[in-house]
Amino acid sequence: MDSTRTQAPQRFAIRRKMTLMTKEYVVTAARPDGSEGEIVAFAHQKRITLKERTTFYTDETRKQILCTFEARQVLDPETVYDVRDTAGQTIGSFHNDPDASLFRSTWTMRQPGTMDLTGRERNRLVAGVRRIWDWLPFTDFVPFLWPHHFDFTENKLLLMTVDKKLGLRSRYLLGIHAPDLDHRLAIAQAIALDALDEV
Repeated sequence: MDSTRTQAPQRFAIRRKMTLMTKEYVVTAARPDGSEGEIVAFAHQKRITLKERTTFYTDETRKQILCTFEARQVLDPETVYDVRDTAGQTIGSFHNDPDASLFRSTWTMRQPGTMDLTGRERNRLVAGVRRIWDWLPFTDFVPFLWPHHFDFTENKLLLMTVDKKLGLRSRYLLGIHAPDLDHRLAIAQAIALDALDEV
């Protein structure tokens, strides 16, 4: 599947696969009820690397690359991640805002020349409970099960949403409300929320 077919759907279902040495995600065009439809991307990230990098393929055969995202710096929590197409051209970028994320996880996502979005956890209460949960000593092996969601806005206009589904597995519904937003950038940002351990 090429990038033009990835661009068509407005909602995507994202599911993390259970693997030991890698983080892998299946991205499909979401059906009206939010269930998985046709696969549009497959993301693969090695767990132990100095420089975070995730490769997106057109399907699980991993024969054709769709895009990548990669950290600009090594082992830097404030680094910017660049999303590039198969030719190495920049599609956009995103990064976590550590100061704003003290209370609610906050991200900035940029698509050059078109939009500059801010993504925040939707519910302040859930965000606060998650912060407390992370500090408790016995929760290292107990996942935070309550769903939490992100809204990405520009000038208070909602342009993208990432909703986590209830359950033990990492499953998300990505909604895109901006016709000019490159879906590869949106998918990369949505997966980064999980792959970079922010949700």
